[in-house]
Amino acid sequence: MKADPDVDEITVDGVPIPNANAKVYLMLNKPQGYVTTLSDEKGRATAADLVKDCGTRVWPVGRLDMYSEGLLLFTNDGVFTQKLEHPSGDAEKEYLVRVNQCDARALRILQGTITLDGQPLAPAQVVLLRQEEGSALLRITIHEGKNRQIRRMCELAGIRVLRLKRIREHALELSDLKSGTWRYLTPQEIQSVLSE
Repeated sequence: MKADPDVDEITVDGVPIPNANAKVYLMLNKPQGYVTTLSDEKGRATAADLVKDCGTRVWPVGRLDMYSEGLLLFTNDGVFTQKLEHPSGDAEKEYLVRVNQCDARALRILQGTITLDGQPLAPAQVVLLRQEEGSALLRITIHEGKNRQIRRMCELAGIRVLRLKRIREHALELSDLKSGTWRYLTPQEIQSVLSE
């Protein structure tokens, strides 16, 4: 049988197959223990495994290390990817970060100018949300997104990350999306990224 994917709706067992040319935009709540890659030479579980049922080939936009969790975007749109990953895009990324402790000195370091890989970072917005016995909860907003940036910033401040969860990127919020599940971005969310 022949079909024109631009005109005909193609289904398998009643489920529509996405047009290969259609742009797809997904938000995944990545759990810990998954690497952000399309395939892993060490055989580890990948974040791509969690979105493979979306019906088309997509790739991750940015990354979260294996031990981090939260908002991770996938798409097959190069323009969307470039918009979020290009350094000039200045897309904010917001995290909830549980650390082993955070005193005034560590907070001052995190809020100041930090140099990684020989380059000064734009100052992070760091708010101490809660101090508990044996840990503290921080909300950290960054702009660059260098490899393991928040973990390395915390190391320089003399504190250790216990848990790291991305809750916002640009205007896109994780909200109540359950861990390990994904959803399509709304047209308004897509437009909010592309129009910046």
